[in-house]
Amino acid sequence: MPTDRDSRADGSDGTRGAGGGPTGDFTPAERARGRALRRAQVPWLLGGRLTGLLLSLGLGLTPAGAGLVTAAGGLFGGSRTAEVLAGAAVLVLLGQAVQLPFGARVRTVRRVFGLVTQGWGGWALDVLRGLALTLLLVLPAAYGLYALTAWSPNRWWLPAAGAAAVLTAALSFLYPLLVEPVFNRFTPMEQGPLREALMELARRDAVRVRDVLVADASRRTTALNAYVSGLGATRRIVAYDTLLRTAEPREVELVVAHELGHVKHRDVLTGTVLGALGAAVAVCVLGLLMSWGPLLDAAGAADAADPRSLPLLAACAALLGALSGPVQCAASRRIEARADRHALELTGDPEQFIAMQRRLAVANVADVEPPRVLELLFATHPSAARRIAAARAWRPAG
Repeated sequence: MPTDRDSRADGSDGTRGAGGGPTGDFTPAERARGRALRRAQVPWLLGGRLTGLLLSLGLGLTPAGAGLVTAAGGLFGGSRTAEVLAGAAVLVLLGQAVQLPFGARVRTVRRVFGLVTQGWGGWALDVLRGLALTLLLVLPAAYGLYALTAWSPNRWWLPAAGAAAVLTAALSFLYPLLVEPVFNRFTPMEQGPLREALMELARRDAVRVRDVLVADASRRTTALNAYVSGLGATRRIVAYDTLLRTAEPREVELVVAHELGHVKHRDVLTGTVLGALGAAVAVCVLGLLMSWGPLLDAAGAADAADPRSLPLLAACAALLGALSGPVQCAASRRIEARADRHALELTGDPEQFIAMQRRLAVANVADVEPPRVLELLFATHPSAARRIAAARAWRPAG
């Protein structure tokens, strides 16, 4: 997308950045703005994650967590079931509470950069909705898990691993039907050239989609996005209303072509299967950890069937999640790069792909070339500079 700042037809001034892309794709002001947002919000994002992890470890690896579970259960009669359910609820509430100030600060920073349109009341309502959904998932899971530990303190993880796999797969299928509508309203895209173009793009890609929906993202943010949601009969193309108002129709097609790449390569299905297997493996690892005497002694629990072991279970799960995060991010970046290539192959339009990447990066105030260590540890997508460089290097097959 040439502008009056360009000194070459491709928008480049001939110099190249660390990510391999021409630095002229973005003005110095745009690059500085992305860096400023990253520097302002990353300490709070990381601080929230670290605080949550430290809280989990502090409660799980000391008798403090066991005392908390006993006290919470005592408020509801002191039975084993009361300890499990009340203890799980208190752990969720504490985890949310300690991270809430960090989330509020990140929101304030993003508001300064023009990315937030929602008021504090709406944000608080979203927090409560998220908390309610978390409790709705955690409490039955905790009850079922400790029913299994009561059945067998040593072999509970065998059926629990299977249940975790099934639950992960079910949530992947049900998420667009039950969870997405809690946070956004979706309306069918009006009949017209853009809807026809998106449906034709899906047909040309041999991807069956049920509908094209518009999400009312503008009531929360100015960020741009689109995605393909659901599996099988629930699959639909979803575009943010912010994207439709801001981007050119061809750029919207390129975003959707990228998302169709995930479907074409069965990324959602593969991710669901791998997620289910990962959940099963994680439960097996938790089973081993929860049978280790020194850990149980540190937590003040007798065995895995003791409700006082609940904070230890949560701590181990949090630690496993933190350690696996960079591996998941690396896999995600490879998948996203493959979806980019698919979009280019489907449309054969690298110039508009580059224009689309530039629009997304500028609108979302992205750091187009973040520090490599942050990208390796936390980024789920390649940087904008890397995506643009890959688009310039792309050539049609044959």
